[in-house]
Amino acid sequence: MNNFLFRYFGKAWMALTFLFLYLPLMFMIVFSFNSTRQDAEFTGFSLRWYQALTQDTKIVDGFWLSLQVATFSGIASAVLATFAAFVLVRYRRFRGRTLFSGMVNAPLVMPEVVIGLSLLLLMVGIQNAFGWPQRGMLTIVLGHTLLGMAYGVVVIQSRLLEMDRSIEEAAMDLGAKPFQVFFLITMPNILQAILAAYLLAFTLSFDDVVISEFLSGPGVNTLPQVIFGYARRGINPTIYAAATLLIVSVTMVVIVYSVWVARQTRKREREIAAATRAEVVALPSQ
Repeated sequence: MNNFLFRYFGKAWMALTFLFLYLPLMFMIVFSFNSTRQDAEFTGFSLRWYQALTQDTKIVDGFWLSLQVATFSGIASAVLATFAAFVLVRYRRFRGRTLFSGMVNAPLVMPEVVIGLSLLLLMVGIQNAFGWPQRGMLTIVLGHTLLGMAYGVVVIQSRLLEMDRSIEEAAMDLGAKPFQVFFLITMPNILQAILAAYLLAFTLSFDDVVISEFLSGPGVNTLPQVIFGYARRGINPTIYAAATLLIVSVTMVVIVYSVWVARQTRKREREIAAATRAEVVALPSQ
């Protein structure tokens, strides 16, 4: 009995967890092909809502705005997170390190409502003082960068902690300057973590509603804002079609990234094995 529970209970619990998480998504994908507006009964297969999606200017404009915002904020988050993680890992002692670490990690535990409200007050104060920036795409990018950077630091910091520092020390012993060591040695070794941080920041930005609501201006609405506005007015199957396309796109990106990471890992393992064999062969001759 104990062996049965040990072998099958964990698998059953995991299956139920995945069912709980992904079954609603499957229902939404199925009903995006429904021929009518019914959300409780599938009345027939149709692509009418995907056709309506292409004609809905609000959703199309919101999609392109979200794509631009997520791209720019993802890049900025990855860059800032790389430097912040490098400072926290490589420089253990400097004045203000505790404050800096706390400020970097604060968005992880702070409610998005508080972040959005504080950023709104900041942007309004700056706008009143200097007349710039107007609330719109730029302010949304800045807000999403703040949130994405905090998550990116966690990803990149964990990779830096695992990295073998002897490689960097060997490069410095051979005469490489610090910036050369960073860009030629450290960056290639943490590239996968940087890409993961970018994808995470991109995803967080693309589906964010709260911060976007505070920082967006008149006529500037991201796709999640448009979908949220439609949902408040009632069920619209066009939303199902838009969400289905998003799910498919994100899934394809995750699959491509996973395949690339797996290939890079196998390539690195082969190079390490080849270097080890070459070292073993060279030992007897010495």
